[in-house]
Amino acid sequence: MSGQGGKTKEAIIEAAIELFTTKGFKGTTIRDIAARAKLNPANISYYFQGKQGLLEACLVSFFEPYLTLLEEEKKKVDWEDPQVCLHRAIRKVLVFQSDNHLLTRLVWREITIDSQVSREIISSYLMKERYYLKALTSSALGENHSALPVSMMIIQLKGMLSTPFLNSQYVSEVWGMHPKDPYFIEKYYESVIDWIQAAVNVQKSALYVARRPSPVVKTV
Repeated sequence: MSGQGGKTKEAIIEAAIELFTTKGFKGTTIRDIAARAKLNPANISYYFQGKQGLLEACLVSFFEPYLTLLEEEKKKVDWEDPQVCLHRAIRKVLVFQSDNHLLTRLVWREITIDSQVSREIISSYLMKERYYLKALTSSALGENHSALPVSMMIIQLKGMLSTPFLNSQYVSEVWGMHPKDPYFIEKYYESVIDWIQAAVNVQKSALYVARRPSPVVKTV
């Protein structure tokens, strides 16, 4: 965004992200946002056509750069080590979410709500995310066979990438860690990579051994 109009829109979006995250979408009014941004409420109607349009703009401001990060690494698998590309994509995603932790929490929370907005996000942005993650993961696996189907592996990976930010209050208050802390992000990144390596290397028989019932010993 550039110019005075761009700065005004940025101020509105920043105020909305903070208030939507702390007070919820329904608990936030146009006047609340305008007061936080120190602007006239009419600016919100002018630039975003109201609170719903502003929420959609917040979501787009997350997904556009987020998907660009994945797309960049997906393109590199043709001439770089695919495992390096996947690992780098994971690091970039974690750092991006950490740098935008309030927006990230807002986005993943909104996706859990069954609404028209979330359905539109899923059908457009999250289907692209699925494509990029599947391409990166499949390329990284190469000839290796994971104990998990690729789809299950991606679902679990997706959960690992979003959980610290969606549940940031739990992470902070229960474990004394914060997703915006660079040290936490680095250690968490290492744990995600370790999980990927374990998922690839573990034998399928070992994966299910815990689910086998113990033999019943009959006594006479």
